Amino acid sequence: MTLQRRVAVIGAGPSGLATMRALDREGLDWTGYEAHDDVGGLWDIDNPRSTVYESAHLISSRTTTQFDELPMDSDVDYPSHRELLRYFHAYADAFDLRRGVRFGTRVTAVEPVDGDASGASGWDVRSTGPDGAEDVARYSHVVVANGTLAEPNVPTFAGEFTGEVLHSSAYKSSDVFAGKRVLVVGGGNSGCDIAVDAVHRAAHVDLSVRRGYWFVPRYLLGRPTDTLNQGRPLPARIKQAVDSRLLTLLNGDPQRFGFPAPDHKIYESHPVVNSLVLQHAGQGDLRVRADVERFDGRTVRFADGTAGEYDVVLLATGYRLDYPFLDPAHLDWAGPGSGTSPRLFCNIVPASLNGLFVVGMLEASGIGWQGRAEQADLVARLLAGQAAAADGDPAAASRVAAFRARVAGTWPDLTGGYRYLGLERMSYYVNKDAYRRTVRRLADELAPAVTR
Repeated sequence: MTLQRRVAVIGAGPSGLATMRALDREGLDWTGYEAHDDVGGLWDIDNPRSTVYESAHLISSRTTTQFDELPMDSDVDYPSHRELLRYFHAYADAFDLRRGVRFGTRVTAVEPVDGDASGASGWDVRSTGPDGAEDVARYSHVVVANGTLAEPNVPTFAGEFTGEVLHSSAYKSSDVFAGKRVLVVGGGNSGCDIAVDAVHRAAHVDLSVRRGYWFVPRYLLGRPTDTLNQGRPLPARIKQAVDSRLLTLLNGDPQRFGFPAPDHKIYESHPVVNSLVLQHAGQGDLRVRADVERFDGRTVRFADGTAGEYDVVLLATGYRLDYPFLDPAHLDWAGPGSGTSPRLFCNIVPASLNGLFVVGMLEASGIGWQGRAEQADLVARLLAGQAAAADGDPAAASRVAAFRARVAGTWPDLTGGYRYLGLERMSYYVNKDAYRRTVRRLADELAPAVTR
């Protein structure tokens, strides 16, 4: 097997598994690297890097989240992390993906051979195995698929809190809240889920939010909400107008419960798929607080001039992209904390086409794992086309050249007409319909499905 056909895949969670499967489908040689001892990524709660907690379930429904190629063997609408781990094990079994993965092996560096940042000479992947032995292997291409929800984003606050502070990445069970006064900071999906967990164990629960959110119930008309309107998508402005009115009818005004009014239209930031938090706020089980201004011992002072006493502060403040084994410049990125994500064509390919790819750097309402699988399919078809071109196939060479021209030209609009909030976590957000349509078209231009 020539170097042209050797690919490293970093990570064996959903994105990594999808990439391995896509490379197999194109007959390409690959090696997977996974720091844990099995597949599943963060969905394996026993994985030291896992950020899921005991009560975690999908916030999108099973049928809109699963891989098309292998539906879940379940009739549960919103599976738990345990069911999802079984699904990823079944996916790996169905396509014999474990055979190529080096488990218990952490990648420590990905470096261009001879310092050639163009990647023309390939990439050296340095790793440490389960026995502590270090290794270096050379590949033509590297796919980074280590996910987006592992490295906690921990903000700094004025003052010092003398109680217990933990990030949601370290949260596993509501037992940690038993009998305590709890403040959850952050009103996104994890923050609201954990606040709902806490009301059943804590002495008192407050939820500090910086901005308003749109709250979406999990069921509408007896069906998972995200399974409705799955046909031809409505134009952005029409969908926003219709859905915002519907949610107001269903939920009323969340400001009644102390939440700020949203500073954005629906779908311009990820909605909170949790109506229980409104119920608990309405029942007085939790209180909504303003943004944190400073800590003062066990006292937390808020931006509206109020204060509260707490034993535990849980930071549900999200995650940041983290590729510690790779010089950010190779992804056209200033690095963690820069305020932006890597600048990648379709969130996948550096403009330099240097042989690196990222699969899974993707957030979108309803995109599911199939959206990641389509990213992987695009990568695999490009690499197969490059290999065929290197073997003298003029048609493949023409298709690869056309793809390169697309990367060098004007990049496609992936917003679907939505104006997303200018937040760091939204910098790699896309509209699922616009995104999937674009990626599928690009993949078909590289290798039409009817000819494969």
